[in-house]
Amino acid sequence: MGNKKKSSALQQIPANAWIVISVVTAFLLWILIASTEAGGVIFAEPWEVFGKLVAKLQDGTLWPHIYISLFRVIVGFLCGFVASIPVAFLMGWYEPIRNLVAPWIQFVRNIPPLAYIPLVIAGAGVGEEAKIIVIFIASFLVLVVTIYQGVCNVDVTLIKAARVLGATDKDIFFKVVIPASTPFILVGARLGLSTSLTTLIAAELTGSSKGLGMMIQKAQGYYDMATVLMGILIIGIIGLTFEQIVRFLERKLTGWQETMQR
Repeated sequence: MGNKKKSSALQQIPANAWIVISVVTAFLLWILIASTEAGGVIFAEPWEVFGKLVAKLQDGTLWPHIYISLFRVIVGFLCGFVASIPVAFLMGWYEPIRNLVAPWIQFVRNIPPLAYIPLVIAGAGVGEEAKIIVIFIASFLVLVVTIYQGVCNVDVTLIKAARVLGATDKDIFFKVVIPASTPFILVGARLGLSTSLTTLIAAELTGSSKGLGMMIQKAQGYYDMATVLMGILIIGIIGLTFEQIVRFLERKLTGWQETMQR
């Protein structure tokens, strides 16, 4: 009985309260680790990081890093998103294309984006194109695999029912396969954005004077751990923002699916 009462009491705690508890716990853990001799070498105190943030916002040196990194991530992701949709649907819909392309997608997907940097630099130089290409490759591969799985998992019963009702292949593709794959497209978008952010620092290794990844690398060279942690936290906040945007789109575009699940 006691355990059941404790379980029911925990279940009554609002989701927002859990978020606050989680943030406060992480903050206290951060302070504890930073106060130790070993942890203090790696983790700057929270107020040091906050002080760096305020100083860089006031002198205007932080915003250019954020803007250019956002530009690289968004452009690289959008290029990967646009390119992945036709490839994934063609792989799922036509067996010859699947047999031809899928093995190479699986092969290239296992190679870390960092390995492409020498080739990208040789082909595109060290300008913005190189950084966008590295992010594009990483996001494209994640998107293709996720969307392809969505196409393959379309309920065969729906396709058979559409054929019985006289639907053509074109009707089935646009009115059955694409709507049924929408949840997977949005999941792919979420994973693609996350991959784009995690690839950002590697992309900025191609040579850059601005960007959050470059800011972190320069700060690490001067052993400015407050700036390093600040950059990491900003990238994390950007990632959470992207996550919430995609979740909002999921609620709007796949509300029918949520209703069926209830």
